[in-house]
Amino acid sequence: MAKNASFSSVFSLFFLFSVLGKFSAMAENTTIPVNVGVVIDSDTWYGKMGLSCISMALSDFYASHSNYKTRLVLHKRNPTSDVVVTASAALDLIKNVEVQAIIGPETSMQANFVISLGNKAQVPIISYSATSPSLTSIRSIYFFRAAQNDSSQVKAMSAIIQAFSWREVVAIYVDNEFGEGVIPSLSDALQEVDARIAYRSVISPKATDDQIVAELYKLKEMQTQVFIVHMFADLGSRLFDKAKQIGMMDEGYAWIMTDGMTNSFSYINSSDIENMEGVLGIKTFVPNTKELESFRVRWKSKFQHDNPTVHEVKLDVFGYWAYDAAWALAMAVEKVGAKNFNFQKMNSASGNSSTDLERFGVSQNGPQLVQALSGTIFKGLSGNFSLLNGQLQSSTFQIVNVIGSGQKLVGYWTPEKGLERKLNLTNTSTYSTSNVSLRSIIWPGDTTSAPKGWQIPTSGKRLKILVPVKQGFSEFVKVTHYPKTNTTIVDAGYCISVFEAVIKSLPYDVPYDLYPYAKPNGESAGSYNDLVNEVFLGNYDAAVGDITIRANRSLHVDFTLPYTESGVSMIVPIKDNKSKNAWVFLKPLTWDLWLTSGCFFIFIGFVVWVLEHRINEDFRGPPHHQIGTSFWFSFSTMVFAHRERVVSNLARFVVIIWCFVVLILTQSYTASLTSLLTVQQLQPTVTDVNLLLKYKDNVAYQPGSFVYGILKDLGFQDENLMTFNTPEELNQLFKNGSRKNGISAAFDETPYMKLFLATYCSKYTMVDPTFKADGFAFVFPKGSPLARDVSRGILNVNEGNQTKVIEDRWFKKQNCADPNSLVSSNSLSLESFWGLFLIAGVASTLALLIFAAMFLYEHKDIFKRLDPEASLWRRFLIMLRIYDNKDLNSFTFKKRELEVNTNFTPSPSVYSDHTEARNVFEEQMRTPSSADLEHAGFSPGASSSRSEMESAIEITERPRTHEIAPGSN
Repeated sequence: MAKNASFSSVFSLFFLFSVLGKFSAMAENTTIPVNVGVVIDSDTWYGKMGLSCISMALSDFYASHSNYKTRLVLHKRNPTSDVVVTASAALDLIKNVEVQAIIGPETSMQANFVISLGNKAQVPIISYSATSPSLTSIRSIYFFRAAQNDSSQVKAMSAIIQAFSWREVVAIYVDNEFGEGVIPSLSDALQEVDARIAYRSVISPKATDDQIVAELYKLKEMQTQVFIVHMFADLGSRLFDKAKQIGMMDEGYAWIMTDGMTNSFSYINSSDIENMEGVLGIKTFVPNTKELESFRVRWKSKFQHDNPTVHEVKLDVFGYWAYDAAWALAMAVEKVGAKNFNFQKMNSASGNSSTDLERFGVSQNGPQLVQALSGTIFKGLSGNFSLLNGQLQSSTFQIVNVIGSGQKLVGYWTPEKGLERKLNLTNTSTYSTSNVSLRSIIWPGDTTSAPKGWQIPTSGKRLKILVPVKQGFSEFVKVTHYPKTNTTIVDAGYCISVFEAVIKSLPYDVPYDLYPYAKPNGESAGSYNDLVNEVFLGNYDAAVGDITIRANRSLHVDFTLPYTESGVSMIVPIKDNKSKNAWVFLKPLTWDLWLTSGCFFIFIGFVVWVLEHRINEDFRGPPHHQIGTSFWFSFSTMVFAHRERVVSNLARFVVIIWCFVVLILTQSYTASLTSLLTVQQLQPTVTDVNLLLKYKDNVAYQPGSFVYGILKDLGFQDENLMTFNTPEELNQLFKNGSRKNGISAAFDETPYMKLFLATYCSKYTMVDPTFKADGFAFVFPKGSPLARDVSRGILNVNEGNQTKVIEDRWFKKQNCADPNSLVSSNSLSLESFWGLFLIAGVASTLALLIFAAMFLYEHKDIFKRLDPEASLWRRFLIMLRIYDNKDLNSFTFKKRELEVNTNFTPSPSVYSDHTEARNVFEEQMRTPSSADLEHAGFSPGASSSRSEMESAIEITERPRTHEIAPGSN
């Protein structure tokens, strides 16, 4: 019995533990279901692909995360493409199923209203295919775009446009939110690379083939031949089919598809792909990994199993994004935690509400789920997955080229590196926009030459070019009116010849016709501003003539580079000024140069006198005679007519230097004076505009010219303004003068004035001021690509010899001197000669210092015996008295004495002269007495004799009564 009881207790315990273990296991395996809506049209191949990828994502996620407490439960709705039906399906999921999130819808049009519903119910809306940038403007934190924004590809497209130097494109897009959303971003991106959208072609998603053809014919008539296509694959295939039929897939055209078509390229029929031969496409880049390859195999097997009737459906990037979106949602729900995902019922604003929109509840965990989704980061099938600011971040794009029935990869675009031939993540090169960075491309027409992006339409249309009508200066534009036939025809002219040469230099043919801007009677139909406005209004394709580039005109049209020199010049008469100026000989030198030259002549005469006075008889005699001799000697060096001998080496040195200075100075003076008296004898009558304004002189300009505005700004009154049409009429106005209903000056553009001076250069000259202007140029509509090619053609013509040939043909050559050279030049100034004067001054001063040193050294004994208490002035007078005597030791006097003794019998007079000279010499050499020296300022020493002191007194105080020859003391 006890044994049975024991067995019974053991069995009971075992049974109890078994039951507890089962309950424990059941507790551990309990999961929380989370309702999630899926709004996708499963009747289309696109919807079937998305649903299969979402289903596989959840299976793979929970297979690898079996311990997670939450499980997404999908509630599918199968709306059509209708926006209202899609919104109704989403409303049903929120109100009746109380889903915590919705995956979908497929299109941007459907997503617009669904996002508003999710925002009201705090239910996140996660779309993997709504790519329109316009959805961002809703600014709902409950909208997540698990796909790339269409605006992320516009930089890649602008890089291609820049790489091939295209400046205009035509945007062709579908007329809905998907098509319109990318256009603002595309326009901004093109402006950054100096390009623009020339035309926007909007095609309805329900357009018929005839409507598409009509729109394409309109595009074919345009000059721009670069097209960017932004639409879904079905409509895009029809577009390219019709474009090929009308010849818009031939050589010269360029087509670029956005990723809206290129990402879905695998679903386009091969026959439709052949119509796209040569088209470039932007395609989202997905890194090829082992996980991705494995998924493709598994997906294909599952898809064929679930859809046995559907064949040849290929997986694309939208399927990858659908897979990653479901994976991210499952991760975010698990982050929120194992909670009861309920809705809080909201009371209706009115008790008798008639709509369901006011009675659905609000998700209690919506804000937490939004935060979890924003922070979800993982490596998905499409690459790194993160929803920054609610959308998948931009990544690398592939650039593909449609060839045959497939695609060829020609390069990549990344935000950091730009265009690249190969994707190199370690490359540190700079941002590239060169077409060299791309592989070879086959363009429409089966050519490898890149289209230039525009051309003149080949439908028989020729350019209508407007030409101004002028009464004068027909050398620029020559328009002739024939009264008999009442027709006005553009004949020729310099401007027309330049335009013809430029058009011939272009690498393509440009057919055009010239139309004169004239009334039926042949007169001009308006001003040049009116002519430019005709091009702006689109009445003409261009304007050719003597049309000046002006800032106000450039606001409405484009100018080419100028083909003439620029500026507005003033023309005035010139007069002969030679006979009216008796002092013209003073003009070659300025007053400071005249003054400096005179001072140096006096200084050089003084230096030569100092150096020659003691040893040269020519520089001795009475004071007035010595002064005259010195001046005569110095000034006679101007013509090198000096006859006085110079016997001192120091004086000779000074004279040589001075003669060199005089030679240069006189030659320069002669040349300048000759020029003044011959070439530069004509002067302008007016040199300043202010003088014209001060004296209210009349001035002239061409009628209809912008010069009128310049003259008004300067201050000229209308009564002082006159007009001229021909050079002959302008010449007559100048002849009449301002006081006889004529003019004192004329203002016009430099080319006109030079043409006028070519005929009348001996009468008039061009003087300052020259006002700024940019020269003549050709006019084209704003943004015209032809303007750039013509500008390049102008450069080619100017660099060659054609411009000179055209100028020689139409303009007269000047047979007289250039009027600008007839205006007096500046006189010679001291600045040009101060170096020469410096050399002469230094040489003369140095010679004086050397002479003074030698003189003091020779008389140092006398200088030492001077009384130290004597004044400086007294000492100077003693040395000056000694200097004033002849230097009988000089070889000049010894030579003279020797000649006298040898050649002649001494006569009493000669003997007396010789005896006097000896006595003077002996007197200079005797030592004065101490009493006399003391009286004269000397302080005799112990060895001084009386005879020496008497000699000093004799030298310093003796009256000048003994002269041996005229001019000597």
